[in-house]
Amino acid sequence: MPMAASEIERTILTAIPDARIEIEDLAGDGDHYACTVTSEAFRGLSRVRQHKLVYDAFGTRMGTELHAMALKTLTP
Repeated sequence: MPMAASEIERTILTAIPDARIEIEDLAGDGDHYACTVTSEAFRGLSRVRQHKLVYDAFGTRMGTELHAMALKTLTP
């Protein structure tokens, strides 16, 4: 079952409370998203570490409930 954009936002905010999140459903199928996450938590971290913080929030749900998410991370 696909993951709704609202659930993606909720999951990221639980892990990164100050995040500003923009989500786009790329295919209109609720299964392929592009997500931009902006947070102070990313300051000083490599891009790989920033992405890991976001992907870790999903745990085992990444690749199952959430099939694909193109991710862009930014600091304010």
